[in-house]
Amino acid sequence: MRNLDVNEIKNAIKTLVVKANQELSTDILNALKVAANYEKSEVGKKILQRVIENAQIAKDEELPICQDTGTAVIFLEIGQDVHLVGGNLHEAINQGVREGYTEGYLRKSIVKDPLNRINTGDNTPAVVHIDIVPGDRVKITVAPKGGGSENMSQLKMLKPADGVEGVKQFVIDTVRQAGSNPCPPIIVGVGIGGTFEKAALLAKKALLREVGSQNPDPFYNSLEKELLEKINNLGIGPQGLGGRVTALAVHIETYPTHIASLPVAVNLNCHVARHETVIL
Repeated sequence: MRNLDVNEIKNAIKTLVVKANQELSTDILNALKVAANYEKSEVGKKILQRVIENAQIAKDEELPICQDTGTAVIFLEIGQDVHLVGGNLHEAINQGVREGYTEGYLRKSIVKDPLNRINTGDNTPAVVHIDIVPGDRVKITVAPKGGGSENMSQLKMLKPADGVEGVKQFVIDTVRQAGSNPCPPIIVGVGIGGTFEKAALLAKKALLREVGSQNPDPFYNSLEKELLEKINNLGIGPQGLGGRVTALAVHIETYPTHIASLPVAVNLNCHVARHETVIL
C-alpha cells in the first residue's frame, strides 16, 4: 500500500489547468498544419494559419488559447494500492482548480445553479470522473471543455435495428446541425453502447485520444475514417466559412450494451482540444 497526500493531487491539477489552457498539444498542432496544406479554400487556409499562429502566441506569452477556458473536467485513474491521505479528495481537486484558474488569470465560467445563474467566481466545482485501476499510481487528466462545442453535442437512443447506418447518420446529422457553432475544425468524439450515461462518458473520453492515432479495432478504425471523410464532405469548413476541413478526427469508443438498446453519443470539441496528463 502506498500513501499519497491529496495535496499532491491538488498541486498537479493547479498546474495542469493552466498548462492545458495555454499550450495546444503537439498532435493537434500537427493536425492543424496538415489541414492548412490540405484545405483548398483560401479563406479556410488563412483561418487555419491564424489558428496555428494564435496557439504559438498563447504558448509564448502564457495566455489562454481561447477566452472560454472551459469547465474543468478531471479524469482520475486511482490505483487500488494507493491510500489517499491528508484530506478530502474532491476538496483537493476543487482547490487545485480554484488556485489554477485564479492565479492563472483564466476566465471563470461556472454558475452555481443552472437556472439561477450566479457565477461561483473560481470555476469550481470541477466535473470529476474516477476509475479504480490496478497498481499504486494516480493518473490525472485535465480536459477543460468549452461551452460552445459542448452545447452542440447530442445523445440518441437508437434502436438496435438502426445498426451502423443509423449510427453514421446520427453522427453526420449532429455535425451538420452544429454548423459553425463549435468553431470548426472539430474533433468528434463518439460513444456507442453501454447505457444512456455511459455512452456520453465514452464520447467524452474519445476526445482524449491522440489525434491521428488508429483505433485498435479494424472495424471501428474503418468507420472512423469513413465518418471523417463524410463529415469533411459537408463543406462546413474552418469556422463554418466553407472548405474541405470541417473535422480533424473522429474517435469512437464502445462498450457492451443491452439487447434492446443502441445508445450513441456525439461529443464535439473545437480545435482547442485541451487535455494534459500527469502520473503521480
